Amino acid sequence: MRRRLPGRRRGGRPPLPAGFATIWTTVALDLVGFGIILPVLPLYAERFGASPTTVGLLLASFSIAQLLFAPVWGSVSDRIGRKPVLVLSLVGTAVGSLVTGLAGSLPLLFLGRVIDGMSGASVSVAQASVADLAPPQERARLFGLLGAAFGVGFVAGPALGALAALGGPRLPFLVAAGVAGVNAVAALRRLPETHVDRRAPADPAPPPLDRPPAPAGLTRLLLIAFASLVAFSAFEATFALFGERRLSFGPASTGVVFTAVGLVLVAVQTTLVRPTVARLGESATLRAALVVNAVGLALLAAVHSWFLLVPALLALVVGQGLAQPSLTSVVSGRARAGQRGRALGIQQSAGGLARVVGPIAGGLAFEHVGTGFPFLAGALVMGLCAVAVHQ
Repeated sequence: MRRRLPGRRRGGRPPLPAGFATIWTTVALDLVGFGIILPVLPLYAERFGASPTTVGLLLASFSIAQLLFAPVWGSVSDRIGRKPVLVLSLVGTAVGSLVTGLAGSLPLLFLGRVIDGMSGASVSVAQASVADLAPPQERARLFGLLGAAFGVGFVAGPALGALAALGGPRLPFLVAAGVAGVNAVAALRRLPETHVDRRAPADPAPPPLDRPPAPAGLTRLLLIAFASLVAFSAFEATFALFGERRLSFGPASTGVVFTAVGLVLVAVQTTLVRPTVARLGESATLRAALVVNAVGLALLAAVHSWFLLVPALLALVVGQGLAQPSLTSVVSGRARAGQRGRALGIQQSAGGLARVVGPIAGGLAFEHVGTGFPFLAGALVMGLCAVAVHQ
């Protein structure tokens, strides 16, 4: 009879590190709050006379503020610890949502979104917390589970926002502020401090991100993170138009497809990441995932029927579900312990910039070159990223 190893669950999967569940819940609730606001904000802004362009700028103001401040908060968490920065981020989210909900003019709306964006360090700092807790062989698995919190947030958030909107146009923002405030109090009481070296003196001159002896420089990895997400976000931005032109999709059909994509993405991140990384290693998993992404995008460009759409989307979603946690795991593993928060903050900023560049580039390519070109170009970018991954 085989004896189970101590500290391992049946099937060889180790238990989650102490404190991980609290970190996961913190991120999930933060994303629920974000999901509450996102669908109703454009209509709310119209009450103040915002034009479609102004609504776009309002949404972009959050991303721009987050892009600028995520590396700052990551560096601060390297110095003073993860817990105070996460709690401060949640308090800032509560304040930003409250200002938005109580705003009486467009300038106050912009102020609320900028405050919320400036406070948006929760994801990168939570990732740094997970990297502090996780043994190297478990990092990718835990990042995959953390990624599943996004799916929870973006399914539950809009549903709560729609229900809250029945009580008035301001109520969703006040609910989001309440969720963030309660989350901040719970985090203050329950969240562990994971960065045990936070009191260590800082280096007088921090080394560049791609300093040897890292086998693959962090700068290269951050460029891969940016370029691959540009390709994927171009797909997200143009797929509804593509489906309408090629497959006569309407809003309902597109919504069903994106819901299915989200569910499969969560399934991949919770079930496939660990065995794949255990078999191939982090870098090889990342390279393989990018290749699968490229195949999926190339197949998608040739789609004219459901027969090819299903395998194309399946390849793309499986590739993306493996790529994101393995990339974050490689970045955190390459970074020195004292710079982990900074590196993951820069990765988050690179992702934010990619989500600005990708939709613009995809829309231009779709309109001026052809319906399948954003996907063909994305396949090429994913392939180049795969080549750039080093062991």
